[in-house]
Amino acid sequence: MIGKRHFALKIAYDGTGFYGFQKQPGLRTVEGVLEEALGRFCETSGPVKGAGRTDAGVHARGQVVSFYADGWPVPSARIAPALNGVLPADMVVLEAVQVPAGFHPRYDAVSKTYVYAVFRRAVRCPLSRLYALHFPAELDTSRMRKASAALIGRHDFGAFQNTGRPVKSAVRTVFEARLEEEGPFLYFWFKADGFLYQMVRIIVGTLLEIGRGRLAPETISRAFETGDRRMLGPTAPPHGLCLERVEYPVTLFGS
Repeated sequence: MIGKRHFALKIAYDGTGFYGFQKQPGLRTVEGVLEEALGRFCETSGPVKGAGRTDAGVHARGQVVSFYADGWPVPSARIAPALNGVLPADMVVLEAVQVPAGFHPRYDAVSKTYVYAVFRRAVRCPLSRLYALHFPAELDTSRMRKASAALIGRHDFGAFQNTGRPVKSAVRTVFEARLEEEGPFLYFWFKADGFLYQMVRIIVGTLLEIGRGRLAPETISRAFETGDRRMLGPTAPPHGLCLERVEYPVTLFGS
């Protein structure tokens, strides 16, 4: 008899049509849609847990989730095709692997990488409107790079969070904070051991204000010292943000 088995999935989704990751009564969420799909294949399955609780409108190319199934004989290699056959067009399972019972996609992660996209031309682009922030103002990227350098390292990011998800400690280690320019697009890359609620979007909003000259590059360092959210820029909209990948002490997936 097949007992309880634990699985991890790497998934991608277009966050436009979801009210965030976490299940909410009467709302379409990533967690809810996944659990509904799993319910079509196994009578008993554990709740879906995610590496990152993305907000409404935030996308993912490499979100990791876990769940358990009781008495489910489906081989790991067949899980992705099976789920993709019933999932909606704005979500896909990229890979599936069996994991130990104690695995947790959030707490076992050693790093997460987010990317925020900005479209910089004066005239908006209708093809990127759901995936990049239209920001027509002139930007001094040298000022923004200087400010981004201050993010790297271990700091108290208490000023870089919005209320709504209390945490015991706001200390996080940022491994990477860089800007990439590709034609009219500007991409902000952030890799850290964890992120606070809307932390990336606050950083991006602040860097954009620095780039247009409304805030000084030293604002980042001063915010670490003061912990004052009010001295930073606005929270950037969610649709430009994407959870790119989640990494673990051992390699879970093949790609």
